[in-house]
Amino acid sequence: MTLHAPVSASDPLGFDRPAAQVRVVAAMSGGVDSSVVAAMLAREGYDVVGVTLQLYDHGAALAKKGACCAGRDIHDARRVAEAMGFPHYVLDYESRFREAVIDDFADSYLAGATPIPCVRCNERVKFRDLLETARELDADCLATGHYVQRIDGPNGPELHRGADPARDQSYFLFATTREQLDYLRFPLGGFGSKAQTRALAAEFGLGVADKPDSQDICFVPNGDYASVIEKLRPGAAEPGEIVHLDGRVLGEHAGLIRFTIGQRRGLGIAAGEPLHVIRLDPETRRVIVGPREALGVRRIPLKEVNWLGDAPLEAAPEGGWEIEARVRSTRPPTPARLRPLPGGGAEVELAAAEQGVAPGQACVFYATEGTRVLGGGWIARG
Repeated sequence: MTLHAPVSASDPLGFDRPAAQVRVVAAMSGGVDSSVVAAMLAREGYDVVGVTLQLYDHGAALAKKGACCAGRDIHDARRVAEAMGFPHYVLDYESRFREAVIDDFADSYLAGATPIPCVRCNERVKFRDLLETARELDADCLATGHYVQRIDGPNGPELHRGADPARDQSYFLFATTREQLDYLRFPLGGFGSKAQTRALAAEFGLGVADKPDSQDICFVPNGDYASVIEKLRPGAAEPGEIVHLDGRVLGEHAGLIRFTIGQRRGLGIAAGEPLHVIRLDPETRRVIVGPREALGVRRIPLKEVNWLGDAPLEAAPEGGWEIEARVRSTRPPTPARLRPLPGGGAEVELAAAEQGVAPGQACVFYATEGTRVLGGGWIARG
């Protein structure tokens, strides 16, 4: 059997030597995607080393379906490694994960933002700390189960959307740097459907072939973000006012951490019109609400921009780079222009207003033609 998503014509992972001479660290979460990656690379004859990260105190999530990196998942990853005959290690990254992801998650909510911890985990833990661990193990590359494609271009490796639009995870990997991309491999990126992955898992006889996909944030196993933040930051849920855009005080709330931009349900107020959360003001602890049309945004300030284009970001033509921008993982990219700003930031101007653009979310850049990902940035408070 051959891999279904070759990176180059020379061999499936892009190395010009026999598979047995290529050491691959396979990041294994215990789910079907990463398990299939590790298993098929082992079947191809690569020198596979499976690594699973213990990222948090998983006691509360042991019996919770849909949360990754829990104790059951570590057990599942180990069983796959045993079945396929390659070594497997569990690394304690709990303290790193707490500092780099969980604390950032709590602090972002307190600042009135809506964070994406999965992006921070990829950026700060998997593609930084784990990647360095892979190098220390003398691995030639780090392979993951993400549905994105790494394609060798004329100026080096490029990041592209996954072949299956329904599974594409490029939004969550926008912060991947050129150096990291050079070392990473995504063998599932060219798969046409998740069914193809599950079929391979069944072919290999893996016990995870029918395992449900992860749904929740791993350290929020019950989906209750506010209770997790209150536990991490006691006293975080300070009350405040719910205020209409026209200045009317409509009621009180029990903490900004219970609200997100665009939210309509659960506001706890009676009004004669449908109201949405327009913005959150952490300084005054006010939740600002208004009609749906007030959510529309065209200009989006960005920070911590990662640019993967061929020319420098600062070399933008007059009027800015013509791109397509995605401001939510569940929305399609839309036409936009990207303009660099002094100090490393940038601004995206959308051709048409988008609703529910929230600080703390990501704005990801795509080429106007094809599948290439050009980077992205974190949406800043305007």
